[in-house]
Amino acid sequence: MTAPHLTWAEFEHVDLRVGTICEARPFPEARRPAYQLLIDFGPEIGLKKSSAQITHHYTPDTLVGQQVLAVVNFPPKQIGKFRSEVLVTGFADAEGHIVLASVAGPVPNGSRLV
Repeated sequence: MTAPHLTWAEFEHVDLRVGTICEARPFPEARRPAYQLLIDFGPEIGLKKSSAQITHHYTPDTLVGQQVLAVVNFPPKQIGKFRSEVLVTGFADAEGHIVLASVAGPVPNGSRLV
């Protein structure tokens, strides 16, 4: 089942940008296994933090250097002592584990999905 239809103007309010993961580390304080990410969104947006439950398919070492798609205009979310500033996007695989959404080739950090 799909979500309700949006107008183009409503879709334009979602600010999806590409960024490169600079740091990834375990987040042992999270309720579910997760990583703390530091993502570079280029000079306009800068470095942003995110918490992501992506431990099944990824290790911190495999995440650094990957470009990901994230929503950058949600309000920050406090997760324990960690403040998540952006929402990294992905899809659930057949077993429900998240696979990150990414770009097919390198693009400048901060590029907006159009």
